[in-house]
Order: sequence, then C-alpha cells, then structure tokens
Amino acid sequence: MVHHIVMWNFRSEVPEEERPARMKDMAEHLEGLVGTVPGLLSAKFVSAPLPSSTHDMALVTTLEKAEDVAVYGSHPAHVNVADTYVRPYVCGRACIDYEE
Repeated sequence: MVHHIVMWNFRSEVPEEERPARMKDMAEHLEGLVGTVPGLLSAKFVSAPLPSSTHDMALVTTLEKAEDVAVYGSHPAHVNVADTYVRPYVCGRACIDYEE
C-alpha cells in the first residue's frame, strides 16, 4: 500500500470569503475520484488543519502500489479535477509518497 499526501496553500488572490466554497469543491471532486482512477483506494481531503500547520489544506490518498501514483497523476479524470478545482486556486504544493 502507498500513501500519497499533497498539501497546498491558497493563492493570495483568492478572497477569504471564497475559500470555504473552493475547499468544498476540491474535497467533493478529489474524493470522488475513488472508484474512477485505477489503484486509488481512498482519498480524504483535509480542510480544517490545526493552527500549527504550515498549509491550508491537504489530500491524503491510499493507492494499491507505487506505480499507481503515476497512474493517478496522469489519469484524465484526475487531471480534469486538478485543472478545474485545484490548480487555479492554490500554490505552495508539497508532496510526500511512502509505502507501508
């Protein structure tokens, strides 16, 4: 099993009052990729990190095997979600992948 964790911050130009709706869209569409992207077992969007956090939000996914990280990243459904609901609003991406 492989865990793929991605964290982001909002772009400064995204108004505070829009951020909850943007996170809701991100959560719904990213979590909705389970069952669509081969090898993606689970996806949990983190929209309320503790104040000690360095990022505004995160996505914690579990995939079957290491090769599935690349499959997930290039899958057309994931690319569409990322291009539509994530990339226009975020910056400061950080990622870690690890195997268990």
